[in-house]
Amino acid sequence: MAYILSAQRDQGGPEAERLWREYERYVQTNRARFPPAAFALATSDWYYGFSDHRAPHDSWLEWARFEEPATGERHEVRTLSLRVRLLGAYHDNYLEFFYPRVYSYTLTNKLAASGHGDWRYDEFRLSSQGHLIHEIEWAGVQGSDARWLIEASDVHLTVTPRTAV
Repeated sequence: MAYILSAQRDQGGPEAERLWREYERYVQTNRARFPPAAFALATSDWYYGFSDHRAPHDSWLEWARFEEPATGERHEVRTLSLRVRLLGAYHDNYLEFFYPRVYSYTLTNKLAASGHGDWRYDEFRLSSQGHLIHEIEWAGVQGSDARWLIEASDVHLTVTPRTAV
């Protein structure tokens, strides 16, 4: 169940506020099951703030990279990780999300010729297997329905000033 994505937030008023509180309860109730870094982001006082320079809202995608670290004699034991880099909404920071182990993903953008647009909304949930689900909505071209659904072990966010890169 989604709590704070566009279908919920666009309702506005008391219903959107109720769903926000329900999401906060969901995260707190599942604290012991949430991966630590994802829990820290979901409960921080800045991550969902539209005016905080570290928050992903309104950021632009720079790149996304899948990596398959391998072990074993023939490098046959493989896992999947993902790095996503955004140019922050105020263009003063790079935000890099790292998903150390990805179990599944769906990346959708029906009208991708113009890119993804702004990172609109996202939320963290748990899958039935206890993995992190990070759902991200992009505010691209109308009708693009750009949405990412990443099931992973956790997510780490690093914020780097743009001048330092």
